[in-house]
Amino acid sequence: MDKPKSVLGYLPEDRPTTGKLILFALQQVLVMFPATVTVALLTGFHVSTTIFASGLATLCFLFFTKGQIPLYYGSSFAYLSALAAFMGTQRYGVTAPDALISQAQFGIICSGFVSIIAGLIVNRYGIEKIEKVLPPTVTGSVAMIIGLSLAGSAMSQAGMFDAATGTTSGVGWIAALVTLFATIFFSVYLKGVWGQISILLGILVGYAVSIPLGLVDFSAMLTGSIIQVPHFTLPTPNVGAVAAIMPIAIATIPESTAHVFQLDIYVNDLADKMGRPRRDIAGKLGLNLIGDGIGDIVSSLFGGPAGTNYGENISTMAITKNFSVWMLGAAAVLAMAISFIVPVSAAINSIPGAVINGACIYLFGVIGAQGVAIMINRKVDMFSARNLAVIATILIIGLGGYFGFPGNSIPVGSFKLPAIATAAIFGIVLNLLLQIGGKKEN
Repeated sequence: MDKPKSVLGYLPEDRPTTGKLILFALQQVLVMFPATVTVALLTGFHVSTTIFASGLATLCFLFFTKGQIPLYYGSSFAYLSALAAFMGTQRYGVTAPDALISQAQFGIICSGFVSIIAGLIVNRYGIEKIEKVLPPTVTGSVAMIIGLSLAGSAMSQAGMFDAATGTTSGVGWIAALVTLFATIFFSVYLKGVWGQISILLGILVGYAVSIPLGLVDFSAMLTGSIIQVPHFTLPTPNVGAVAAIMPIAIATIPESTAHVFQLDIYVNDLADKMGRPRRDIAGKLGLNLIGDGIGDIVSSLFGGPAGTNYGENISTMAITKNFSVWMLGAAAVLAMAISFIVPVSAAINSIPGAVINGACIYLFGVIGAQGVAIMINRKVDMFSARNLAVIATILIIGLGGYFGFPGNSIPVGSFKLPAIATAAIFGIVLNLLLQIGGKKEN
């Protein structure tokens, strides 16, 4: 047997040295920051509280799962339409009244218990039976639409699209493309530690280019207080919030499952190349769902929105071959610190959207590609009529619903169904129906 090649990477239990740990953690924070902040701005939650809650929920998740599942918890887009409707959000960036946030917190806490119950069911009946409900045709397709549904956001914000005039910014495209090509170049050609911070380096290059282009506003870093405690609120019981928000948790289960399967593939690929034992991350799906639920509860106890484990951070880990839970824990602590330190938060917030989304063109595409990897890894028969029916309908309902209607939701009478969640549930039900009376297919 040939001796395994020397491969630089970090498996979940590996701990980088302190200097590297800080750099790797900063990279993870930069990757999660835009989406997590955007959810707060769209739904009316306090931004600093959302960032704090993201870090604390991640720490609790890593602690509960005993560092066996390297994931970062951030605000979930799946809850956007439900939260925005309940909060009555009218304008981007306008914070909702404390009373509404408190009521929404109660609904989010209840959704956390849904995830916990789902995790207990998975642990009780085992992954084999759960895969009959969530086969790779469903989880892989859901991963694909998660990544591809973000394509419009990445492209429009990379070009600094102005909806009022229907135009994009030339300097925005320059910053975005420089960031994109720098990130790709660094991730493909840099070796060693430099290759493991390729996303961070790409964003720094884009930031440097943006300064002479006039895209960076330094004023927020030079004004106001240095330390500011996030605005915390307590949950208030509300039946309407439970009815509006809690059901969304059911639809996030396929997304969370897809992330676990993605991790299993990439972590074990690295373990094989390093000649180290494989890890049964896919078999810890139930533990992951329980951890997800705990993350929702912890986040919402302090006034944060509902969340999930982040595909952007998984993509970053896959590209840089760094799955260290120590790194993710450090990123969580760093995020919590940033929520208190105004200039640091302002500095990260000063990174132009064109730069972040230039990198996201790559990262979001990797999320979609990971969905393909799930199906390849699980040897899905793409000539099977049943498999094609499930995959095709999930893709079209998810992407068509996301891009075809306002608010990324499918209108059915007076109801609005979140497109990705609806596609996932439709695919699960269709897959189960097609198992009735049909011949067995792999």
